[in-house]
Amino acid sequence: MTKQRLGKWLKFAGVAIATILLIWVIQRYGISQLRANVESFGVWAPLALFFLRFTSVVIPALPGTAYSVLAGGLLGFSQGLLVICLADICSCSLSFFLSRQFGRSFVQRLIGKRFITRVDNLAKKHLERNFFLMTAFLMTGFFDFVAYGVGLTQASWLRFLPALILSITISNPPIVALGAGLLEGGKLLLAFAILGVFALAILTGFLQRKQPIK
Repeated sequence: MTKQRLGKWLKFAGVAIATILLIWVIQRYGISQLRANVESFGVWAPLALFFLRFTSVVIPALPGTAYSVLAGGLLGFSQGLLVICLADICSCSLSFFLSRQFGRSFVQRLIGKRFITRVDNLAKKHLERNFFLMTAFLMTGFFDFVAYGVGLTQASWLRFLPALILSITISNPPIVALGAGLLEGGKLLLAFAILGVFALAILTGFLQRKQPIK
């Protein structure tokens, strides 16, 4: 088995174990008791989720979507969305500045050779010339690579930031709502989340066909 395939299996196993553990904890203690325990941690629970999401974006090899779902389930929709959005703005801005300040070689050492080709492909697509295309790519599941890729172009941070904020405003609510809807049992919130996630999946598939990411 190659290192690449082994890495994929380890990543899948990690996500599966985390999901099973979360389901077990919810079934054992119940969501109300679990949230009560989370609230007892005060500000530390949101900070922990912020750190996990932040790290998963700066180091794209780590899965990040699960933290958005978890934030919605444990913190509720409003607070969970705020934590995830702040983490995304800070982490994507840091990724942009790391690329801009230290260049491709530093980014490769940070995220590894396996992922640098994605950054290179995105940097070559001239996203900086089209604000709406940049926003669309930032709304997809490979937005963390987009931040690094745009940082390697001539685009300024003041041009990148509005696209980032707009993409986060559109793409994050459905994922956080999915966690809040599943664990709260809110049918309307859950329906909104499912439709939003479906729309984001269609957008990602469309962009991958038009602008393939290897």
